[in-house]
Amino acid sequence: MNNQNPQVVVVMVPLPIQGHLNQLLHLSHLITSYGIPVHYAGSSIHNHQAKLRLNGWDTQNLTKINFHDFELPPYDSPPPNADLLVPFPQHFQPLLEASMHLRQPVSNLLQQLSVKYNRVVVIHDILMAYVVQDIKLISNGETYNFIPTSAFTFFADAWSSIPEKDRPFQLDSNDILEGIPAIDGCHTQAMTEFALNQVKLLGFESGWIYNTSRVIDGRYVQLLERLSLTTPHIKYFALGPFHPVVIKSESGENKHHCLKWLDVQEKGSVIYVSFGSTTSLTDDQIEELANGLERCGEKFIWVLRKEDSNNVFVDADKKKKPQLPEGYDERVKDRGIVVKDWAPQLEILAHPSVGGFMSHCGWNSCMESISMGVPILAWPMHSDQPKNAFLVSNVIRTGTSPGPPLVRDWEHRGEIVKSSTIENVVKILMASQEGKKIKNRAAKLGDDVRRSVAEGGVSGLERDAFIAHISR
Repeated sequence: MNNQNPQVVVVMVPLPIQGHLNQLLHLSHLITSYGIPVHYAGSSIHNHQAKLRLNGWDTQNLTKINFHDFELPPYDSPPPNADLLVPFPQHFQPLLEASMHLRQPVSNLLQQLSVKYNRVVVIHDILMAYVVQDIKLISNGETYNFIPTSAFTFFADAWSSIPEKDRPFQLDSNDILEGIPAIDGCHTQAMTEFALNQVKLLGFESGWIYNTSRVIDGRYVQLLERLSLTTPHIKYFALGPFHPVVIKSESGENKHHCLKWLDVQEKGSVIYVSFGSTTSLTDDQIEELANGLERCGEKFIWVLRKEDSNNVFVDADKKKKPQLPEGYDERVKDRGIVVKDWAPQLEILAHPSVGGFMSHCGWNSCMESISMGVPILAWPMHSDQPKNAFLVSNVIRTGTSPGPPLVRDWEHRGEIVKSSTIENVVKILMASQEGKKIKNRAAKLGDDVRRSVAEGGVSGLERDAFIAHISR
């Protein structure tokens, strides 16, 4: 749809961490496809990072988005630490605090746009509420909280925070929350306080936006809507998946070497292993994982890199490179590839040769894997990941978790996952009847998700409804 609408403008305000930047940049592309101008406001470094790593879209589409590259004040930038008991990336904390200084430049931008357009619509990461709060001073402005996690995870956290005697309704037996991992160990105290301070500022929003499809966890979007019955003016929109579900791969010299390797592998024969941009494995865990992948006998692509620093362009050289066992690359060269830099994950998951994904269960990775019909071997590390893993393994049942059942696995999160466990769980998924059933469920759900974004599908209709709402 290209109906130009100069009456409405959308301003995206992401949290400056990869998984958050990425989701709102994908959403920016979706909204520009309706002919609505989009402004993407962030620090110059992190805007550049988001554009450089964008996967699945024609890079020419970036010219349709207006990027505002603001500067942050100087802040401490400690290196990532893989040996912490709580593996949450606490080195980001100074960056998050510094990003609050975006309030004034964002406020100035909103004031400028409010003169040019009949309505200024701000879509902001829920953890950037402080930065966008001046929208309250703009008579023709309205905001929408973007939730960067699954609706299931957000509801589970909200529900657990309500004392049992104060809960406004009873859950049905099908609303699976029993056995869900506790929040213990998911965040640092500093991050919890930062998030609470952002949430306290909410209350001026017109709606909530989720990067999910109602065919995935729509039940929990409905439950969130029921929790907000006292505020009927608040709208809830499940607009996901934000990323494209039909991927046009690069060709020729521009094609990533791992995609060329996948082209000559059998359908569904490769396990993809990656733990996202905010996790570093310890040396001991790298050795166990390497041995497990070597002994399992299955083909694999393993993305082995350190987690992001605050400035991925400047701080990269400060990080210790992960080390493989001596001679490893040579021993696995006939059936495995180890990628030691950024990889085109969306294209990898969309490739027919990929039959499974060993993942940390960040929500970007979950949505990409689910929408491509690829089952997940869930290995959560921190943040929302334990609950996302529970959703995948216990609710929609398109994955399994390494080792013991997921809850006990999270309770033992400080322990090394042994190579024998990794070997066994890969074999279960790739070479067993149980694995075949998981793959079939994942493939069906992937089909359902891709249909949901097509014309007349539930996500497609919800996107149309959102655009109609902000253009009213």
